[in-house]
Formats: sequence, structure tokens, C-alpha cells
Amino acid sequence: MKIWVDADACPVVIKEILFKAAERTKTQLTLVANHSVNVPPSRFIAFLRVSKGFDVADNEIVKKLAPGDLVITGDIPLAAEAIEKGAKALNPRGELYTSENIRSLLNMRDFMDTLRSSGIQTEGPAALNQNDRKNFANHLDKLLTQYAKHR
Repeated sequence: MKIWVDADACPVVIKEILFKAAERTKTQLTLVANHSVNVPPSRFIAFLRVSKGFDVADNEIVKKLAPGDLVITGDIPLAAEAIEKGAKALNPRGELYTSENIRSLLNMRDFMDTLRSSGIQTEGPAALNQNDRKNFANHLDKLLTQYAKHR
């Protein structure tokens, strides 16, 4: 299993959790973004810079993704593509995207997008809090433990 991070919008605190987990479990972690991202020196942590453009980072992740890999993203369409390729997807709040919930999440995303484009003001997500960070770390640890058992 490799971990792919949609790093353009990934919170710093989540990246730090991922860096520690990659080192601890010796799991390959690659951050993909269209701007520079600071990563610690490690043989398990890599950064892939892509050109600017709509969904360029997402497309690169999907292209390199293998079944069983893990994608860290808040981007629901990217999560859907990852699931379709046999990967797992986890958002920075610790919510696992699954084949059972991805369709309804896509529908809700599209509905909210339609509301915004018609001029209706919608609130964005709440700021990441301590409980979100804990949920993310716990879910990541659970996924890495499951992977380690099946190596």
C-alpha cells in the first residue's frame, strides 16, 4: 500500500500526522500538489509537483494509484475515482469514503454546487478541530494496521 495525498488543500496538521505514520510504519507516502510543499527528509516521504490547472494533481494521483492504495483527500470526485480503482479514500476529518457512501456524497456535493451557482449562499465546512484530527489519526492507524496484518 502506498499513501497518496491531495496536498493542495490538505491541512498542515494532517500532513504532520501522515509524516509520523509513514516513518513509524515504513509506508511510502507521496504528496501531490501544484505548489511547493515542505516535506521532511525521509526515504518514505516524497513530493510530486504537478503543473497548475484544474484537477491536474487529482488526475496524477488517479494515474499512479494502484488497488489497495490509500488516498487522503477532501475532494469527493477524486475519492470516487480512487474507490473505482480499488483504493481506499480518507478525508482529513477522518471520514472514510466507501462504495456505500460515495454516491450520496457526490449527489450532495452536486446539489450544493447547484445552489451556489444559482446565487444561494452556503456555508463552507467548519474549521478542522481537535476531534477531527483525532478521528483522522485513529482511522489512519486502523487502516495501516489492517494493511500490516495482510502483508
